[in-house]
Amino acid sequence: MTVTIRDIAEAAGVSIGTVSRALKNQRGLSDETRRLVRRIARELGYDAARLRSTRAQRLVFLLHRQHSSFATNPFFSYVLHGVEEACRDYGVAPTLLTTGPADPVRDQLRLHEPDAVLAAGYFEAEVLNLVAGLDLPMALVDCWLPGQPSVDPDNVQGGVLATRHLLDIGRRRIAYLAGSLAHFSLRERAHGYRRALFEAGMLADPDLEVVAPPGVDPAEGAAQAMRQLLRLRQRPDAVFACNDMAALAALQVCQQAGLRVPQDVAIVGFDDIPPAIASQPQLTTLRVDKEALGRTGVELLMHGHEMPQQMVLPVELVVRASSAP
Repeated sequence: MTVTIRDIAEAAGVSIGTVSRALKNQRGLSDETRRLVRRIARELGYDAARLRSTRAQRLVFLLHRQHSSFATNPFFSYVLHGVEEACRDYGVAPTLLTTGPADPVRDQLRLHEPDAVLAAGYFEAEVLNLVAGLDLPMALVDCWLPGQPSVDPDNVQGGVLATRHLLDIGRRRIAYLAGSLAHFSLRERAHGYRRALFEAGMLADPDLEVVAPPGVDPAEGAAQAMRQLLRLRQRPDAVFACNDMAALAALQVCQQAGLRVPQDVAIVGFDDIPPAIASQPQLTTLRVDKEALGRTGVELLMHGHEMPQQMVLPVELVVRASSAP
């Protein structure tokens, strides 16, 4: 026999409206009541997805506060453009919420009363697990968590293409400059870097893999990491940076040190944001279709299990003057 919300209300000793708000994750209930209703719904075998329409009407685009400075790094602003385009097509109302690890993210989300959450970029696992605990449809963009639908650029292949390009132009001491390796995408790019070296018959030199120090501005952290590389007895003749902002910071450090780019040090970034083509010299990078990441994230939420749960979008090597042969 089909279980109804009236059955749940009677079993929980609450009103039908309370059951509806609990299953929709709406405001006005205590966590204790919400958990009670959801537990009883599960025990009775109720499919909470039936309470919502098959298509969400309100979507929250969740972004870590460290990614929210669109003026300095516009990557996620382009992802958001793609989200907005897709939401218009599906008749969904999107809102942007930026949060940090110390913020009450569940309370913040309840203020928006979303039907679905699209989380983009790096998040602490604890934050993602809190959001997943709300039992809302959730998908990830430029991020990965076991069991969650996600869409990412082909980070491994991008690392391979960048490193292989630097090998092809004759560079042999190729460094990888990373931000926090807690970020799934940056770890995957490092895997591609090492794979390309291995396929070329070269051993990866641990001295040539540097990580920007935590707790500082990302551009300043990348600059500090680049200075560390330049202090090596045998400095690198090429740098593959984890993203364009890190690559541009490394380029500036090299120029301040009197080194010529690309003659003394060739540099490759990742993302192809507008500052990459505005720099002098223009930056070689891996082009990511950022709007497509956002659109695909929305499609994962709208179509659920009709799509592959782990989507990988291709990237393209764009060779410019910072690594011209």
